[in-house]
Amino acid sequence: MRVFVTGVTGFIGSAIVRELIDAGHQVFGLARSDAAAKSLAAAGAKIHRGDLEDLDSLRRGAADSEGVIHTAFSPDWSTFEANCKTERRAIEAIGSALAGSDRPFVVASATPMLKWGRLGTEEDATDSNNFLGALRGPGEEMALSMAPRGVRVSVVRLPPLVHGDGDHGFTADHGFTPLLISFGREKGLSAYIGDGLNRWPAVHRLDAAHLFRLALEKAPAGARVHGVAEEGIAFRDIADVIGRRLNIPVVTKSPEEAANHFGWFATFPEVDCPASSKLTQERLGWRPVQPSLFTDFERESYFKT
Repeated sequence: MRVFVTGVTGFIGSAIVRELIDAGHQVFGLARSDAAAKSLAAAGAKIHRGDLEDLDSLRRGAADSEGVIHTAFSPDWSTFEANCKTERRAIEAIGSALAGSDRPFVVASATPMLKWGRLGTEEDATDSNNFLGALRGPGEEMALSMAPRGVRVSVVRLPPLVHGDGDHGFTADHGFTPLLISFGREKGLSAYIGDGLNRWPAVHRLDAAHLFRLALEKAPAGARVHGVAEEGIAFRDIADVIGRRLNIPVVTKSPEEAANHFGWFATFPEVDCPASSKLTQERLGWRPVQPSLFTDFERESYFKT
């Protein structure tokens, strides 16, 4: 299959490119810079110049493809609301080029957009009562609305903890793993909020990449797919491992104190957002086989500066 991929140089996107090529697919990726184009060429993919703001470029890429995987999203959280609007415009542009073709269109989404405080499943819609669901949820809804328009669209929801080789420095598709490590290193302590029993799901980037390929090849129109290997890791346990690996104290913070420690990120560490992939595994035959988050954390490279 000739597959158009956005977000190709990202932490997950680059793994998806490799997964697709190794499976025999032809990949051409959206590249907005010479560096991105060089990276794509080195991976064995073709180059399609453009960016998320260039809607004509997105339409051309989709029209020239036999399927699309869309993972691009701006990493700048200071402009998150604007980034969500850009994403919706990009999804609409790609979907319009695929309408009536029954070609696959796989869109990256996120499990924390579901209702907090309970186990999220593939049958759950996004929750407009949490700010992530309110701002980014409409993009997922827009994508799924294309199913009746003759697009075999599916969304792959990723957890906040996406980990694996190359997980250094925070970007939009890394998840929050390197960010939590950086807070510990900068502050000299590893923190959690309250009792720290709130849960975050996790997945290895290579397992996630494999799921994107399965969704491209097999997911039915309108499917919600969960890339979750570990349903819910207590935030305190994450803080404990970071503290041990960095040899720094592990402390609890009140929500008020968290603002000073975590800054703009302070809302996230107390979110309870476990998620299941049971239906995904049953329907697509996906089985996570890569190392767990804490197994990854034991590798020396993970905490190198």
